[in-house]
Amino acid sequence: MGRTSNAVKDRWNSKAYDDLRVRVPKGQKENIEALARMRKQTVNGLIGSLLQREMQLSEEEWKHPLPPETE
Repeated sequence: MGRTSNAVKDRWNSKAYDDLRVRVPKGQKENIEALARMRKQTVNGLIGSLLQREMQLSEEEWKHPLPPETE
């Protein structure tokens, strides 16, 4: 089977995910990476699980959110 090209991966990621940049104070990046390693997660996975828990969302709600309500 052939390799998947970066262009195909980029198209999938743009359809399936939103990008979010997080800035932290100098020195905290290493602490966050250490916490993620300790929990056997990626930094992205750690942040996602913390947000999911804080937002009180099930796994299904986290992965397949409802569209925002309009007034």
